[in-house]
Amino acid sequence: MRYKAPLVNFVFHFLGSRIDAEDVVQETFLRVFKNKHLYRNIAKFSTWIYTIAGNLAKTELRRRKRRRVLSLSKMGFEDKEYDIPDFLSSPDQVVDGEMKETKIRNEIQQLPFKFREVVILRDIKDLSYEEISRILKIPIGTVKSRVNRGRLRLQKRLRYLLDQ
Repeated sequence: MRYKAPLVNFVFHFLGSRIDAEDVVQETFLRVFKNKHLYRNIAKFSTWIYTIAGNLAKTELRRRKRRRVLSLSKMGFEDKEYDIPDFLSSPDQVVDGEMKETKIRNEIQQLPFKFREVVILRDIKDLSYEEISRILKIPIGTVKSRVNRGRLRLQKRLRYLLDQ
């Protein structure tokens, strides 16, 4: 289960729901088990499993679009990430940081999918351009341009945070 938590966080950034992310990750592990004979040592195992999880997350997003379900709470208590608080920070700084993090997460969710997925893989998951290229099966140049364009869009949308 070494990959469970990182995969849940990866998928969560796409779907915005911890419960849905856990469902997709569970399906990912089922697919890995059923198709283990198809794995080739051409790429790292982590690349293979992230590819499967990413594809299932995309499928879930397409399914959601078809249904057009409106969620009453995008970020409910089940989506709360439990981090150890920094006791050296004041409560105001902690709350301000959490608010900014939520705003950033919401803005990432608003990016077009092709930019969102590369920004998440590069800036949140710290994957290399080469790994992202293999996972998404797109050229490295495309990965780099999408990362840059995604970052530019985020910068434009988040300028107001710098003023606060």
